[in-house]
Amino acid sequence: MGKQKYYVVWVGKEPGIYTNWGECQLQVNQYTGAKFKSFESKAEAEKAYAQGWKSFFGGQQSKSQAGTAAKSKRSKSVAEVDPGEIDYDSISVDVGTRGNPGPVEYKGVDTQTGDIIFSCGPIQKGTNNLGEFLAIVHALAHLKKIGSTKTVYSDSMNALKWVREKKVVSTLVRDASTKEIWDLVDRAEHWLRTNTYENKVLKWQTKSWGEIKADYGRK
Repeated sequence: MGKQKYYVVWVGKEPGIYTNWGECQLQVNQYTGAKFKSFESKAEAEKAYAQGWKSFFGGQQSKSQAGTAAKSKRSKSVAEVDPGEIDYDSISVDVGTRGNPGPVEYKGVDTQTGDIIFSCGPIQKGTNNLGEFLAIVHALAHLKKIGSTKTVYSDSMNALKWVREKKVVSTLVRDASTKEIWDLVDRAEHWLRTNTYENKVLKWQTKSWGEIKADYGRK
């Protein structure tokens, strides 16, 4: 297991000190202007929380800190570097395509074991992102049906955005060849609009964790 880290949220839904990345994400995801950072010890985190975010992100920076901040703006915020630990009590979803657009299939697996929990397809014609969207909603519907609040992981930023907004934005034309996938997407959007869920839906951090557990290996 990795070393225990402490996550300070200065600006977020509920500011405070958190002991895992998942809880920190809940406070800062989709929160405009969120300020947060990880620390190696509880004492460091408590001191940093008391000092305030300006000691780390702006205003009162030293020259060396300002240089570091400038670099982080060109790449990633320092607060976004640490992906935390994988929540293995979860479902991971992914899509397999042959051409984009082209035939689409997707599946959801147990993140711990890799066992397939559900699968769908191949669907005649669609896109990778539409398949990812369907996979996430399928996972949420499955978990709601069995009364589970497990986390859902996807490596598609577009699909995660569409799920949050309960609306797909795709350039895939609606015609006879794409009717199957669009019918499924319409049903998935309706499910999101008419259901609530407590599950966390998170981005799989491929650069840190490797390929998502549901990966089809077709890259």
